[in-house]
Amino acid sequence: MGAVVQARLDEQTQAALEKLVRRTGWTASRVIREGIRLVEERWAAQPPRMLIGAGMFDSGIADLATNKKHMKDFGQKSLGRSRPKPPTAMPTKRSSAESVAGGRAR
Repeated sequence: MGAVVQARLDEQTQAALEKLVRRTGWTASRVIREGIRLVEERWAAQPPRMLIGAGMFDSGIADLATNKKHMKDFGQKSLGRSRPKPPTAMPTKRSSAESVAGGRAR
């Protein structure tokens, strides 16, 4: 014979088990075995669950999921902690002749 299993049943499940035993004439063990078989049958017919979109996109970066450098500052902007931009070169002063000519030297 197979394994012995103990289970705690709430009142509603216990009542359902007793009702099935009376209606079918089976033992409680047989009702439970049949219930397990039916649940297994139903789950076997369904495809396994997957994350939506998993494996459907190619970033072109082979180590995207494992290399920490790709995650540097990820999400910081949404938290209001974005890094300040590096300073850009200061514009040089134009001579008055360049300013009048629209930036073009004559």
